[in-house]
Amino acid sequence: MAANMYRVGDYVYFENSSSNPYLIRRIEELNKTANGNVEAKVVCLFRRRDISSSLNSLADSNAREFEEESKQPSVGEQQRHQLKHRELFLSRQFESLPATHIRGKCSVTLLNETDLLSQYLEKEDCFFYSLVFDPVQKTLLADQGEIRVGSKYQAEIPDQLAEGESDNRNQQKMEMKVWDPENPLTDRQIDQFLVVARAVGTFARALDCSSSIRQPSLHMSAAAASRDITLFHAMDTLQRNGYDLARAMSTLVPQGGPVLCRDEMEEWSASEAMLFEEALEKYGKDFNDIRQDFLPWKSLASIVQFYYMWKTTDRYIQQKRLKAAEADSKLKQVYIPTYTKPNPNQIISVGAKPGLNGAGFQKGLTCESCHTTVSAQWYAWGPPNMQCRLCASCWIYWKKYGGLKTPTQLEGATRNIGEAHPRSHLSRPEAQSLSPYTTSANRAKLLAKNRQTFLLQTTKLTRIARRMCRDILQPRRAARRPYAPINSNSIKAECSIRLPKASKTPLKISPLVRPPLAAIVKELAAQAPLKPKTPRGTKTPINRNQLSQSRVSSIGVLPAKRAFEAVSGVGVVPPFSSNGRAFSSGVRSSNQPIVKRQKLNLADAPNPVVFVATKDTRCLRKSLSHMEMRRAARRPNQPLKLKLPLPPRPSGLLPSLTTPHPASTSEPIVLED
Repeated sequence: MAANMYRVGDYVYFENSSSNPYLIRRIEELNKTANGNVEAKVVCLFRRRDISSSLNSLADSNAREFEEESKQPSVGEQQRHQLKHRELFLSRQFESLPATHIRGKCSVTLLNETDLLSQYLEKEDCFFYSLVFDPVQKTLLADQGEIRVGSKYQAEIPDQLAEGESDNRNQQKMEMKVWDPENPLTDRQIDQFLVVARAVGTFARALDCSSSIRQPSLHMSAAAASRDITLFHAMDTLQRNGYDLARAMSTLVPQGGPVLCRDEMEEWSASEAMLFEEALEKYGKDFNDIRQDFLPWKSLASIVQFYYMWKTTDRYIQQKRLKAAEADSKLKQVYIPTYTKPNPNQIISVGAKPGLNGAGFQKGLTCESCHTTVSAQWYAWGPPNMQCRLCASCWIYWKKYGGLKTPTQLEGATRNIGEAHPRSHLSRPEAQSLSPYTTSANRAKLLAKNRQTFLLQTTKLTRIARRMCRDILQPRRAARRPYAPINSNSIKAECSIRLPKASKTPLKISPLVRPPLAAIVKELAAQAPLKPKTPRGTKTPINRNQLSQSRVSSIGVLPAKRAFEAVSGVGVVPPFSSNGRAFSSGVRSSNQPIVKRQKLNLADAPNPVVFVATKDTRCLRKSLSHMEMRRAARRPNQPLKLKLPLPPRPSGLLPSLTTPHPASTSEPIVLED
């Protein structure tokens, strides 16, 4: 019964998702809504997984400093990993959540230098915090309410002086005497002098214009003159004048007029006092934040002094009574029964009884956290296509602490040297799509390409608008400038105006005959250049100055398709590619016959192409005019006619001088990876 009773001030678990970890919140208020439900106004606490990586590194440095200062005993890598799950970050963000989403209680304490971090791992549902997270500014700051315990916060007590030993310290620098109890005046004389000081203060306020506006009545002026600031000034005047009443009274009323002493209650205006009350309602007694956000023109000492004077006023007593009456009308506690509904992430195989081992996706899969194969219940965890699962105990740990018991690749776990890399036998897209959640070696069989194909399909109105507003759209100009935005709203508006006035005769649209997809794939497979398969980790030596040799004679026994040049009669292919480089031994030229064709596999994507410009091609670019460059960019399939030839190459590199220059031929450019 007591475990299910939740009160204001309790730290509790809230569940907002069946697969995500619990939210940790502190109950501030329990309110009953109009429909009879109970809502909890809570303070948000954040985990490490809820903040950015830069703030995580800042929290790591703060944790290292804490361990060095408090001299914490060394812990293992797994314990250090689990300690990160016990660390929370306090915030001043409030939210309202249904009380029915509460899933249990927990304990959150402020981290102290005297605490041992290993103690938090020994206790269940125990967390700590030392930093405050601002969700708006995305900052981490030290909590101002920390308990200052340690040697650096303790006063150094000097040794006791021996009997008869004189104190050689300068007493005037250490302290100042403000009152002598053994003075020659009696208590009655002192009280009479204090009455005179109050009267002088009341008269001084009557002469001051600003004070007469703030205290328009004599009663208010007398009350202000009777405050502690006036009495302190009177007693200090007696001390400075050697307790001579005549000299002290003349000091109270100098030649220029009576002395006016005002404290913070009189210095602050009514609007400033309202701002202070609003800030106190929001931040509590965090005077640094009050000064920073509400009263930046006030000093911290002035705010603190005003706070303690404000607590002596009727305004404070009135607000305290209102808060007490409001608290009496609110709920003090609420009973939430234990949540017993099954989690949607439970894995129940078809034909298997719930709760039996083996109810999972694939046989042989282990728990992602503890790697066990036996559990009374399994839960799906991680992305659906990864088919990861957790055992019952690790699932409870995940929900409460927001992580796994053992480090994974996602959380920076180091891989064993003797363990084979699971991505070595995968294709490039599979390796890129491999989730960091994957830890088992047999998980690669279950991976599938998670990239989905999408199709952009235009509506009938859009197709009509393209033809009706061709003068506004200018499709040829828009195709040349795909980066320039098109105002589709104006085109649709113009189309709606022109469409009723258009002729009713249907437009003559010549249907475009598109080849089937199988034919396109076959054509692309025939045109795709093959790259020799080399063992992983070995590099093919390429001599860039060596001419490519024809390999037709070595493979003439195999049937091969004719090259494009042999069919069209363009000519003999030069030994240089169009970018000015000789064909290397690792790249096949277009005049070499195709012996074997590869079947396209959607999972095998081509490697990225690196465009390397040579000195000759850069010289050719400089010789082209701006119009020629734009014309060549618009028609990349057309050969480029050059006006300036390239400088002659050395005779040792070219087979003959009659060979046309590669840049002026229609040979496709071959780019080396």
